[in-house]
Amino acid sequence: MQAIWNGESTLIVAMIVAYIAFTSWLTFRLRSKTSDQFMTAARAMPAVVVGVLMMSEFVGAKSTVGTAQEAFQSGMAAGWAVLGASIGFLLFGLLMVKKLYNSGEYTISAAIAQKFGKSTMLTVSVIMIYALLLVNVGNYVSGAAAIATALHVSLPVAMCIIAVVSTFYYVFGGMKGVAWVTILHSAFKIVGICIIFAVAMSLTGGIAPMQAKLPAFYFSWDGKIGFATIFAWTFGTVGAIFSTQFIVQAISSTPSANDARKATFYAAAFCLPLGFLLALIGIAAKYLYPDMNSLYALPVFLEKMPPLASAFVTTSLVASIFVSVCTVALAIASLVVRDFYVPYFQPSPERELKMTRVFSIIIGIVPLVFVFFIPEILKLSFFTRALRLSITIVAMMGFYLPLFSTNRGATAGLIGAALSTTVWYLLGNPFGIDNMYIAAVTPLIVMAIERVALPRTPAAQPDAFIQRTQT
Repeated sequence: MQAIWNGESTLIVAMIVAYIAFTSWLTFRLRSKTSDQFMTAARAMPAVVVGVLMMSEFVGAKSTVGTAQEAFQSGMAAGWAVLGASIGFLLFGLLMVKKLYNSGEYTISAAIAQKFGKSTMLTVSVIMIYALLLVNVGNYVSGAAAIATALHVSLPVAMCIIAVVSTFYYVFGGMKGVAWVTILHSAFKIVGICIIFAVAMSLTGGIAPMQAKLPAFYFSWDGKIGFATIFAWTFGTVGAIFSTQFIVQAISSTPSANDARKATFYAAAFCLPLGFLLALIGIAAKYLYPDMNSLYALPVFLEKMPPLASAFVTTSLVASIFVSVCTVALAIASLVVRDFYVPYFQPSPERELKMTRVFSIIIGIVPLVFVFFIPEILKLSFFTRALRLSITIVAMMGFYLPLFSTNRGATAGLIGAALSTTVWYLLGNPFGIDNMYIAAVTPLIVMAIERVALPRTPAAQPDAFIQRTQT
């Protein structure tokens, strides 16, 4: 793969540096000037922009490279990793988006608090912050590999570049700036994927030669992956979409509940073709280079492109990294400010915006600490998705099964899910049962036991702690 860079390094570095400089300037021009703009873009984002924003949250650098890699090994079925997001956004739009939007909140924890109460809100917030911090640790590491190769720097330096650039984006941009700059990031990413796909198809001569040469499972719906794994992927992705903080924050930036629903449908439509394209790229790599390391299923095509196209595609991969980091970090900052800082300190709007930026800088640094000193924590990345699924189960019960809407039951269910899922994960998923299913079932069992076996407590009433922040 080093041959990719021998004659093109200067052009690639120049394009990446120019891209970072331009998007940083654009972010500053579009920066949020009020706390309301920082958190929800003053609820003025067009539905299509929010749709792109949500798509980028679930089809980032890791999904882009990872789907092609899995397709190299398992066939078209790898596309379910992205198609699951399309299904998730569709279901989210049909079942939950209006309820969350009409709650008037921009954090998942505060929306759930309206159904359950303060302790449930704090439990949800802590679990979500922890999960998202781990997600960004993974984003820093996976992104650093690409940037280190492109810019010929060490991995620690590459991680610092990601931290500095992405932190600048969301500290100044907030939701308003990040949303508009993400349109540019996403355009680069999608055009880059299309260029790789076009090169791959030109080298293979189309799909028919691949079908003739490769085993039949490469073009079956379940490939070598199997129904159980595909279902777990889809189930986990749907659950993550329903409860991920940034998705709730994104829909809150639209002018109305109907616009929020339209945004989810746009996101579903944007994800749909990407799953097929990435899977076909991976299969094409298998057809052309059957003995190659599957990790290079997507980047191997860079060496077959003209220098300018190769530089553009590399820049598009870097753009994907910044999108992923920015959206996750912005979500963490919102939870910290809305659920902890504002209720306790009750700041003025100006003070709130200033402290939000201070917290955002800290949030950008924290993943570096975990990466440098506790690298084993990356093994928990799938566990964090299971934790978010447990939040979804509790939220759905609160909105659709009010009989179970007790603060005590919801809090116990979430804590029980966190403990049981952790133990199950550490035991290596005994009996072949994925920890994702443990995360889904535990809240149901605990909340049902609480409802049947223990006296009914009065419904939670909003108090000063969980009142919606006026920004």
